[in-house]
Amino acid sequence: MTEESATRRKTPPFWVLSTYFAEGFPYSLVRQISTVFFRDHGASLEAVGMTSLYGLPWVLKFLWAPLADAFATKRRWLLGAEAALAAAALALAAGSALANPLAVASVLFLITAFLSASHDIAIDGYYLEALDRKGQARYVGYQAMAYRLALIAGGGGIVWLSGVAGWSPAFLLSAAVLAGLMAYHLLFLPKVEEPKRPISDLARWAASPRRLLWVAGAALLLLTLRELWLLAPVATARKALQPYLAKVGVPGWIALGLLSALLLLLANLPRLRRRLAASDSFYARAFIDYLDQPRIGVILAFLVLYRSGEAFLLAMVYPMLKDIGVDRAQYGLIYGTLGIGASIAGGILGGHLIGRFGLRRVIWPLVLAQNLPNLFYMVLALIYGGLIGHPERGTANLTVVSLFVILEAFGAGNGTAVFLVFIMRTCKPTYKAAHMSLATSVMNVASTLSGVLSGFLAHWLGYAAFFGFTFIATIPGMALIFFLPHLDGGEARDARR
Repeated sequence: MTEESATRRKTPPFWVLSTYFAEGFPYSLVRQISTVFFRDHGASLEAVGMTSLYGLPWVLKFLWAPLADAFATKRRWLLGAEAALAAAALALAAGSALANPLAVASVLFLITAFLSASHDIAIDGYYLEALDRKGQARYVGYQAMAYRLALIAGGGGIVWLSGVAGWSPAFLLSAAVLAGLMAYHLLFLPKVEEPKRPISDLARWAASPRRLLWVAGAALLLLTLRELWLLAPVATARKALQPYLAKVGVPGWIALGLLSALLLLLANLPRLRRRLAASDSFYARAFIDYLDQPRIGVILAFLVLYRSGEAFLLAMVYPMLKDIGVDRAQYGLIYGTLGIGASIAGGILGGHLIGRFGLRRVIWPLVLAQNLPNLFYMVLALIYGGLIGHPERGTANLTVVSLFVILEAFGAGNGTAVFLVFIMRTCKPTYKAAHMSLATSVMNVASTLSGVLSGFLAHWLGYAAFFGFTFIATIPGMALIFFLPHLDGGEARDARR
């Protein structure tokens, strides 16, 4: 390899594509493949449904994200996580060869989930370290493209290989992909950051008496809750409420709990700021630094509300298209190929426009491009509503369906570029990884809750009114744009650096 070729591989388009492919691939192993794996090995529907709990580390990753800012460098965390993920995939390959692999695999998928969420923290923090604001906006579409391709490779390619050759070869290939990405990053990922504290200090920090006491207290609390859960009166009440609890599901209750905690945090924000400010812990400073910025209440509300309309919509797109005669293969082609391609193109264009003209000048066209197409699905439901429940009447026009899906996906890509760039601008220089994780965790809580509620609302309102509601759900988030900080000024400052 020539020196010029090696230098070129260190430029942003290459490492942005490789790192965000590396971010999406293990996510697909956990969130997409675990469901197929459990069902393929005869797990009950209830057990398959519980695999949604593997998404919890991505909601809670903000709790340990400050460690990536305080110890070593994001690059070192990234490489370490990729090595551990490759080892976890190897363990899954060995575990899947067992006669009864579910018990082992359930633990390994959980470990992989925590490693993957930690890997995300390092990659997002590295992206913010390596690029100025103009560069962050310019390459945001490449992030989305690489991440989507990773989901296709994992959720499609690895699942296909498992059906042809078995699960062990499929996980072995996954391990090879992850090891290859780690080798590439070891050789070509630029060093952009000096460590604040050596990684060896992390063990001493974790083993301090105060933190060990916190761990012991958390373990005691979990054991107490488990014993209370098994008490006869609680079991009786649980049985009576089971039909209602099952409708919301475990992820929904978790999302409700986290959203309640977020609202409680907002209500006590001044008091929380004072308590954290009195602490000399880097952990506390990471959070107080994020909360100590202009209009933080507006920022947090925007993070909760911005993607809620899209989250409602995405949960019900396939059920509606299926009910108007679009079969699974057609849906895979339309949404999984044409739709993803349009989403990638929309993300790249959105990032380019933000980088060239600034976020304030293009935010409204891009946000409207994301939200107005929600109404297209309402139009589809109105046009083809007579087909629902009457398959003998034929199917919807696939050309019309494809056009609407492509336009909606392209607009969603535009809106994703806006959201990612805005989130990056809320991150302070000292705690980039922690702040990015906090912001995306808030977003994930709202998205999970919206997805849980979508089925109830669609059943109650009907498809046409439901998709009209998904647009209405975007209005509060759009209204907050008038009050948002961080919409301009960054490009000029970065150009002078």
